[in-house]
Amino acid sequence: MSTSRVLRVGTTSLRWEPRVVAVCAVLVAATLGAAVSVVGSGDFPIPVTEVVGALTGQGDRATEFIVLTLRLPRALTGLLAGAALGLSGAIFQSITRNPLGSPDIIGFTTGSATGALLQILVVGGGTAAIAASSVFGAVLTALVVYLVAYRGGVHGYRLVLVGVAAAAMLEAFNAYLVTRAELREAYEAAFWLTGSLNGRGWQHAWPLALAVAVLVPVALAFGGRLRMGELGDDAAQALGVPVQRTRAALVVIGVGLVAVATAAVGPVPFVALAAPQLARGLTRRPGTQLVPAALMGAALLVLSDLVTLHLPVAVPVGVVTGVLGGVYLVWLLSTEGMRGRA
Repeated sequence: MSTSRVLRVGTTSLRWEPRVVAVCAVLVAATLGAAVSVVGSGDFPIPVTEVVGALTGQGDRATEFIVLTLRLPRALTGLLAGAALGLSGAIFQSITRNPLGSPDIIGFTTGSATGALLQILVVGGGTAAIAASSVFGAVLTALVVYLVAYRGGVHGYRLVLVGVAAAAMLEAFNAYLVTRAELREAYEAAFWLTGSLNGRGWQHAWPLALAVAVLVPVALAFGGRLRMGELGDDAAQALGVPVQRTRAALVVIGVGLVAVATAAVGPVPFVALAAPQLARGLTRRPGTQLVPAALMGAALLVLSDLVTLHLPVAVPVGVVTGVLGGVYLVWLLSTEGMRGRA
């Protein structure tokens, strides 16, 4: 039996579900709480009350400098990048109809890393150049994968197979680039490939915020078509959805989200893979859950960053998400296997 409710305001009706709203509220609270804790953590710890005071303009000058200039951009970058990765993962898992169909599995994140590595190790350049090359690498990889997978249209299983093959080739090429580099450049490249929020400033947060502000509303506007597409191409076509055009537009949106996130924080693993499935498990709703997936992605990345700040040794956030993602992948494969035997 459905638990949805209908809110009517004049002639407008809005269908909503209490459990989904509650899950989203909990994720927002957890993410904001973790973000405040990230801002307060570091070599100079700041109590939560003083962090809130600095954010509201009621702190002393030194605290406001540390909070607003040094630490807030890191927290915002993690929050926005996590949301972008979670939303991108939900889009691609819906398109491919496969829980493993996330951008870090089908090669788009790897292509983004390839673009950044070429800039770091071959061309040279600063933060802006590396970010631009990262975005270009993801877009170019997505274009090649889409064209190779296109056979009168793009189907999910073919996109996954071509994407996995592209990811394997790009991983090999990336390893070759690192092994041929000078020691200092190889260290810089290896650190970037891990995915990190260290040293993130407003120059990372503002471009990411602008891109997310443009891409997220467009992705949400396609949510209805995305859910109808999960019924199958024939059923969606019968309901008036232009399947191939919609799929192409969603690939562009999903690639844009993962590209800007990777450009800001590096190829952080498993957030795009795990966030949509965890969100679906909490909401207990079939089909794509775009908003919960985005919120779960933000929560995962910010909470992982908070863990790195309290470890006895300094590690990039990608190490923590990789460990959590590995545990999640084992759990996913084991549960899918038990369902298959059942």
